[in-house]
Amino acid sequence: MKNGGQCEHEERKMPVVSVVMPSFNHEEFISEAIESVLGQDFDDFELIIVDDASTDSSKQIIQQYAAEDSRIRAIFHETNGGFSKTMNDGIETAKGEFVANLDSDDVWMTDKLSKQLKVLEQNPDLIIWAEGEVVDEKGRLSGQTFSERWGTTSAKKSGDLWQELLRTNCIFNSSVLYKKQNLGDARYDEEVSYLDDYKLWLEMARQRHFHYIAEPLAKYRIHSDNWLGGSGPETLKRQRTAGQEYLSIAEDAMRQYDDEITRKTRAVIFARMGSIYYSAGEKKKGLRFFLRAVMCNPFEKRNFLYPRLALGRMLDRRLI
Repeated sequence: MKNGGQCEHEERKMPVVSVVMPSFNHEEFISEAIESVLGQDFDDFELIIVDDASTDSSKQIIQQYAAEDSRIRAIFHETNGGFSKTMNDGIETAKGEFVANLDSDDVWMTDKLSKQLKVLEQNPDLIIWAEGEVVDEKGRLSGQTFSERWGTTSAKKSGDLWQELLRTNCIFNSSVLYKKQNLGDARYDEEVSYLDDYKLWLEMARQRHFHYIAEPLAKYRIHSDNWLGGSGPETLKRQRTAGQEYLSIAEDAMRQYDDEITRKTRAVIFARMGSIYYSAGEKKKGLRFFLRAVMCNPFEKRNFLYPRLALGRMLDRRLI
């Protein structure tokens, strides 16, 4: 692999990288996302844009770019199928050796692909991801990194991440690059609405190691329609649904891999489960899981970081 779009073998017909971009009603942002791919200093790629039946002008914008650049392949869903189906359709279409993700509201730095591919030259089986900068709707820097915004600065980010991912999802989806062959049969779960990427990274972490680049190579955009920028009843509904999805994922992991999960990991899982149950109004169940977390690892500081589940709740007579 070489920069500037030069392959090791000039006769290569397939692109080195397939960039999969899911699109849904991001007319304000998608042009910048597309331009950030087309402006890479490594150009042996195809850009697969899968529009999930957008109702704004996204389709027209995509069509215009596709007409001007042969590296762009566009897929248009007739009906909305959700993020997971959109990503799976893009992956199935991908012809490249490697697959890169970019959400249509995020942006890549110019050297994103070339720097990650340089790491893969040493070990092509790694799952590469990178730090990100947080920007607002206008693209203005917030001064925070993706990890700072998500509260995962101290998380383990390279190597065997399976236990770490059970404790917290630290992966920036729009920064990931991996060998398509290493997906095997794994795909985004189309029954999951919000933690679909998290579930896939957990599954891949059972087989592969991750490699983290601390330099920000992409920008994560905060706006009213995503996790960190939304507010009000709709955002609360999403968070509650995501909480229920985490319960299902965590419970399934503990059923399958009970003997492999450390006490430290189990303590964090139980504390998160307790927080989710408590927030959903199941206060007694939430308290029971919090106490299980403390019993697993009494000195785990993170047990006491979850709101409303510390000592004050233990003393709540309504729960005892």
